[in-house]
Amino acid sequence: MKEEEEESMGFSEQVVLVTGGASGIGRAVSLAFAAEGARVVVADIDTAGAEDVVSKAAADGGEALAAQVDVTDTASVRGAVDLAVAAWDRIDVLANVAGWDRIVPFVESTEELWDRVIGVNFRGTLATCHAVLPHMIAAGSGAIVNTASEAGRSGSSGEAVYSGTKGGVIAFTKALAREVARHGIRVNAVAPGLTDTPLLQGMIAEGNEKLVEAIVKATPLRRLGRSEEVADAVVFLASERASFITGQTLGVGGGLVMV
Repeated sequence: MKEEEEESMGFSEQVVLVTGGASGIGRAVSLAFAAEGARVVVADIDTAGAEDVVSKAAADGGEALAAQVDVTDTASVRGAVDLAVAAWDRIDVLANVAGWDRIVPFVESTEELWDRVIGVNFRGTLATCHAVLPHMIAAGSGAIVNTASEAGRSGSSGEAVYSGTKGGVIAFTKALAREVARHGIRVNAVAPGLTDTPLLQGMIAEGNEKLVEAIVKATPLRRLGRSEEVADAVVFLASERASFITGQTLGVGGGLVMV
C-alpha cells in the first residue's frame, strides 16, 4: 500500500476536465487521470465516444462523466464547465487536448479551413481557460495543461495554419502562466510530435503516407508516439511532482525538436 501511495500522482478526488477526451490523446489522458483517482469530465463533441471512455474508466474503478462540448462555441464550453462544477463543486485541473488539422499546402487552403483550425486549436484553448480560471482563482489553486505541438516550435510543411495555432498556444501558455501564478495556478503545455491517433490515421488515408514516413525518419527515436506517452506527460505536469514548473512546454516527440 505504501508503495502504491508513493507511485500515485496524488489526484484522489480532484476534478479534471479533459477536452477532446473521447479519442486519441484525449482518451488516453482521461483514462490516465481516472486511474490516478481523479474525477474526470470527458468533454468532447462526440458524445458516444465520451460515454465509451466513461464506461471504460468505471470498469477500471475510476469515476467520470461525459459532457458534450464544441470548443469553438463559448456557450458550449461554459455549459461543460457548469456541468463539472454542478457535479463536483470544483475544477482542479484543465487538460486542453481537443485539436484538429488537415494537411494541405497553404496556398491551396481556404478560409473555411483557417477558421476551423484556428477555432478548435487556439480559440478553443482560450475559451476553456477563460471559463475554468474563475473557479481556480476562487480556490487559490489549479493546474492547466494545454496541448501544443512540435509543429508549433519548428513548423511543419502542409500544416502552416496548424503550426501557427500551436505556436500561439505556446505563447499563450507562457503569458497566462505569468498572469495567474499569484493565484497558485500553474499553466504548462505539452508538444507532441507525430502520435498514432485516429486523426493521424485519417491523414495517412488521405494520401499523406510519404510525408509521415519522412517525419518518422527524421525523428531520432524513429517511430510514432503513443497517446499514452503524451498522457503520462500531461499527468506529470498537472501533478504536485511538477509543483515548481510553470510556463513551460514539454516536448513529447521522440527528439524531433530539441531546444
